[in-house]
Amino acid sequence: MRAMVLERPGTLLQLRDLPMPALADDEILIRVEACGVCRTDLHILDGDLRGPVLPLVPGHEIVGRVEALGAAVEGPAPGARVGVPWLGGTCGRCHYCTHGAENLCDGPEFTGYTRNGGFAEYCAARSRYVFPRPEAGDPVELSPLLCAGLIGYRTLKLAGDAGRIGIYGFGAAAHILCQIAVWQGREVFAFTRDGDEAGQAFARRLGASWAGSSSELPPELLDAALIFAPVGALIPRALKAVRKGGSVVSGSIHMSDIPSFPYADLWEERVIRSVANLTRADGKEFFPLAEAAGVRTEVVPYPLEAANAALDDLKQGRLTGAAVLVPSMKTEASRHDG
Repeated sequence: MRAMVLERPGTLLQLRDLPMPALADDEILIRVEACGVCRTDLHILDGDLRGPVLPLVPGHEIVGRVEALGAAVEGPAPGARVGVPWLGGTCGRCHYCTHGAENLCDGPEFTGYTRNGGFAEYCAARSRYVFPRPEAGDPVELSPLLCAGLIGYRTLKLAGDAGRIGIYGFGAAAHILCQIAVWQGREVFAFTRDGDEAGQAFARRLGASWAGSSSELPPELLDAALIFAPVGALIPRALKAVRKGGSVVSGSIHMSDIPSFPYADLWEERVIRSVANLTRADGKEFFPLAEAAGVRTEVVPYPLEAANAALDDLKQGRLTGAAVLVPSMKTEASRHDG
């Protein structure tokens, strides 16, 4: 099978012909229809996240069809469409697993990081950690929901019942989250890179009541600020934008160092917290919510061989919405070739 492989951090992915994955008893073989490209993939490739299992096939926003079952797997049935998220497995025994917090497991597995992911024609996944996905849906449009959607949703959950929210970094997660928040009746304020007028127009089109630069203060104080850009300096900026008792929630898996700030900006019961990974329960809550809200993802498809171009477009802020790799897409049919 064809796969894009990371041989060491700091280098480009290489197209390789790999053997088909061998299945453990609790795994399923999946033919990949689409795999979203996430900023976490960039952090792995750049070496920001330590300890990937190398050589590695990245990718953790996978939508595909079940091809075969391991010896102990009873379902899903061959041919069924499933989604594979970042959380690839847990120990099931530690304090966190036994107390409803499997996202903090002491012995986790992560798709496209500690086990091979979906930048390939096929992948293996533990059957209890995949989600059923709509048979009739477009796999390219469904794939960003597997991480951008799930992590965005968990970030929003940790903000509680905040009615006025600010979203810093209007990329894949934010464009999904904005649609859900507006549908819920919340007021959304979108913050983008300086001068990103296209991104601000995109946010307003999705229902944001205000959009501006992350260096600006919003016209009204926020109940909560949600941060998806991996920029530590946004934490103290967001603290200045939230009301007394408000919260700042970081949905990033990696962030540059947070600069010092006056205690007065945190005082009056403001809260800073982070999101770590996801739980399977998040998926059971989120996917029906996204369907009810009529969420539509904005995607840019790339052939599998153009994974490096997709990653660079994400890194340079050239995308509106989410990049998605499509193994069946012909290279010559895409403007992203090479």
